[in-house]
Amino acid sequence: MKFIPYGKQSIDHNDISLIKEAVFSEKITTGKFVKLFEKKLQNFTDAKHVISCSSGTAALHLAFFAINVQPGDTIVVPSINFISTCNLLQLMKAKIYLADVDEITGQMTTQTLLKCIQTNNLKKIKAIVTMYLGGNVYKNIDFFKLKKKYNFFIIEDACHAFGSKYRYKKSIFNIGSCKHADISTFSFHPIKSITTGEGGLMTTNSRIFFNKAKLFREHGIIRGKNHWDYKIEGPGLNYRLSDLNCALGISQLNKIKYFLKKRENIKKKYISSLSHLKEKKLIKFLPELSENYSSNHLFIININFKKIKKTKKNFFDYMLRNKIYCQYHYIPIYKFKNFKNLKFNMFKSEKYFTNSVSLPIFFNLDNKKQDKVIKFLNNYFKKNEIKN
Repeated sequence: MKFIPYGKQSIDHNDISLIKEAVFSEKITTGKFVKLFEKKLQNFTDAKHVISCSSGTAALHLAFFAINVQPGDTIVVPSINFISTCNLLQLMKAKIYLADVDEITGQMTTQTLLKCIQTNNLKKIKAIVTMYLGGNVYKNIDFFKLKKKYNFFIIEDACHAFGSKYRYKKSIFNIGSCKHADISTFSFHPIKSITTGEGGLMTTNSRIFFNKAKLFREHGIIRGKNHWDYKIEGPGLNYRLSDLNCALGISQLNKIKYFLKKRENIKKKYISSLSHLKEKKLIKFLPELSENYSSNHLFIININFKKIKKTKKNFFDYMLRNKIYCQYHYIPIYKFKNFKNLKFNMFKSEKYFTNSVSLPIFFNLDNKKQDKVIKFLNNYFKKNEIKN
């Protein structure tokens, strides 16, 4: 059997057929497939404005530009996160502050945010960046309630959460609807809920943010009636997504319900098959919130390595020997040399990083492959369990 990856795209003949149609279209960039994809995304997220772009990182850059991040502005981000957010903010010369995270979910909480604010004596915060690790939405309303007190923007890094939903006051909202955030950003990387190859999305309900981001996505150009007649209204880059990418995205979006349902079923099978390990306090699952629905981009467990007197490296080596790729999500930002100065009392982040493991989850993970993952996981604990 080949290696089982922790994530993988699913491409079928319908995807290929629509890409072929796009290839032979009159315009393969800024054409009809881009417009159609954005319209479908607007309907899916329920946001007033959407902007497709070339990556999740590009979407974050559009968001930071839209809220006018300037050198010296204070931005708070969770310590457990992909590096793109901090890389962008460093390039923009913003002041980055890391908030500790919950030791089980790996996500920033209002408590860790407030601790960051108090510890660093932060007076004026431009924005906070929330991150729905694995697609799981926790306590986003709590951040929204703090928004008025501290007068910061909320940018949702929802790159894991395309298709996630949450409940508030008996209503269900899509992540990306921006009902309780200023801007949401998504990634359409191959291992996400849907893929465009590489690609991203920014959503907002602010026309001002939308206009600024759209201008920035297209070199700052405003075009006149004729193609040679244009003005440069400000700085910008080329963050456009091509019609070929958008054609793939349209086809993938047509299957989003099936993709999300399969991921949900994979999660349920892991939980039912590994529940005995939880009862023995060898592992912990992420908390389930009945009012929210996760895209299940990742399936993360916390392993009690201290109890079995092993390390995460030992576990990863074991799974790798058995041709199963697991993953870290993520190495804490402060462990990288460019951001070592940002570490400050990250006790919960350390505990999360020490114990958290992402198991394989993707649309084409069939029962046979998942059974293999479960078998070797069980064998690992059987071999290493310390008898009380």
